[in-house]
Amino acid sequence: MKLSRSASWFLLAFGVWSWFIWVSFVKNLWKDSSGLAFDGAGDPTGYFWVHLLLAITSFLLGTGVGAIGLRGLLALRRGSRAPGGVL
Repeated sequence: MKLSRSASWFLLAFGVWSWFIWVSFVKNLWKDSSGLAFDGAGDPTGYFWVHLLLAITSFLLGTGVGAIGLRGLLALRRGSRAPGGVL
């Protein structure tokens, strides 16, 4: 299957965006002082573990989606350098 240039860029941008958003979220989750992420004794709560699992899953999916986009762009770049422009 061959991805278009716009689809490849979209997938790569989605992967980068996913990392940006979820890294920010995890930083904020770690610093939470509202009592949601950590109880009075400083131990992680269920809220913390569920959201950490969501973040890890999103990191993995964002990495996979971004890698597909990057591979699509690299394949298009290699194809444009083929002799005579033929793939």
